[in-house]
This record gives sequence, C-alpha cells and structure tokens, in this order.
Amino acid sequence: MNMKAMIYTQYGSPDVLRLADVPKPAPKAGEVLVSIHAAGINSADIRLLRGQPFLVRLMGYGLFKPKRSILGGDVAGRVEAVGSGVTLFKPGDSVYGDLSNSGMGGFAEYVAAPEAAFAPMPTNLSFEEAAVVPLAGITALQALRKAHVQAGERVAINGASGGVGTFLVQIARALGAEVTASASAGKLEMLRGLGAAEVIDYAREDFTERSGQYDVILGVNGYHPLAHYARALRPGGRYLMIGGADAQLFEGLLRAPFMPKRDGKRLGAVTAKATPADLRALTAFIERGEVKPVVERCYPLAEAAEALRYLDAGHARGKLVITP
Repeated sequence: MNMKAMIYTQYGSPDVLRLADVPKPAPKAGEVLVSIHAAGINSADIRLLRGQPFLVRLMGYGLFKPKRSILGGDVAGRVEAVGSGVTLFKPGDSVYGDLSNSGMGGFAEYVAAPEAAFAPMPTNLSFEEAAVVPLAGITALQALRKAHVQAGERVAINGASGGVGTFLVQIARALGAEVTASASAGKLEMLRGLGAAEVIDYAREDFTERSGQYDVILGVNGYHPLAHYARALRPGGRYLMIGGADAQLFEGLLRAPFMPKRDGKRLGAVTAKATPADLRALTAFIERGEVKPVVERCYPLAEAAEALRYLDAGHARGKLVITP
C-alpha cells in the first residue's frame, strides 16, 4: 500500500521537492505507525534540503545526496498501529513528537518511528498547534535550563519572533524572568501579547549597545559579534547561541568556549536533543496555559515547497504547518 509524501533526491532549493507515491511504512518492534494530521516546519528542514552548512552532510545525512528522502521532524497525529513491545501507546491515541533523531519523515501521510519519539498530545491543542511544539519548544526549554534562568532576571532574546523565539519568550516569562524581545517592527505587537516586558525594533536599535543590562542573552537569529553580546551582559551574565546564520554558528560553537571570561560572564551554544521527558514538560506548560504555540499559516502537503520558501524569506510570525 502506498501513501503520499513530499520527497527530494538531491540537495538544492525547494524546487527539488516533488509529491510522490511511496510505500506506506509498517511499524517494527518498538515502533508506532502514526497517521500524520499536521507537520511543523523548521529551519532545520531548509538546512537538510540544501545540505548546508556542509557539516550537515558529515552528520550522516549524505555526503553527495540525501540519505533520507522525506523532510519533516515535527509531527502530530493519531496512532494507527503499534509494533511488538510497544507499551506507551495504542491505536487511536493522539500523539506529537520530534522525528529528528528517528530519520525525519514528517512531510508524508504516515510515519513509523520509535515510541520514545512521541508523547501524548496536549489536551488543549489542535493537531496543527501541537505539530509546531516539539523541536522549537524543546530547544527553548533546554536553552533556558542551560542558561539557568531565574525569576527576576532580565533576559534578552534576539530573533524572538520565530519558532524558537516565541517559545523562549513564553517559557522565560513563566519562569519569572523579565523579557526583552528584539525583532522586526511588524512582529513587536505579537511579542507583547506573548508576555515580553519590552520589545525592540532591531532596525531602530541595537540592544547589544546597552552596556551591562542583561543577566541572560539568547541569540536565535540575526548576527552580532560575541564581544557585543558580552558588552550587554551584567557581571555573571550568560549568552547562548541557538542556531542562526553560519557566522553566528561558527562563533557560538567554536569561538565562544575559548574567549576570555570577564566579570564571570559565560558565552556558549546550545544544541537541543529531544527527549520524552522534555515533551511532557512542555505539555505541562501548555496545559497550564503558560505557553501557547503561535501558528501563522497552514499549507497542504503539495505546497510544502512554497511553505519552505516563505520560511526561508524570514517573513514568518511564529510557525508554519503542513497538513497532509
């Protein structure tokens, strides 16, 4: 039996994607087969599509062409069947999860993946809302933990209007922090609604020129030299790089650990890894009403390429969703 999937067999722009009939997967031992109702789109999908930065290819995704032909790490749907040994779920359960450690495969009608990749879906979300939570939400949660954000601290978020940024704003506020969010002018009102105490139009003001103002700075997108982030930190402050352009990735991953530490300031990067425990932690924030996924648009599966172009252009306010 076949299913519809958006596939790619060579690295490139969204133009290399095509809708195809592929074999419907069957769950192996320890796996669940999920009927995908919605799949969240992430910047990671664009990196995998292009095979850039080149480090992506060296991480096992294929040196000259992709080893995995279906993108999509975030999914929400219903369990259709379970493999032997599965104890956490049964057919009919609503689940959501991150497939980035399980071979991806979300841009399709069905996916089979280990049961540990999923968690019960929050009861107060639609499938479309749940599908945008796993990767971005877990990245934000783990970044705030690594930064040891405490109640009452001042936290600045650069690139606050994207997928990870919107979760950072809400979770930081739930932890009791005072949040300053930097983004483009058209997205500032949304960030106020998410709980930012202060919003900054990055085209009008560079928040890193505020010397010694913040306990924590989280750099999601947009580039500032590490020395500028350090300047804006208070003594004992922490800066973490979370994704971003190649220059930002280079500085956060390779330069920050070796830069001189002044006034107890710490500079570094965070690389998130999905865990069932963190998915359940996100579910708790969501069901308490402290975090609400921000979905801007939904696209049918056949328009996945258009969705990726829109995300890559940097216009999205929140998250984009594919509905197979």
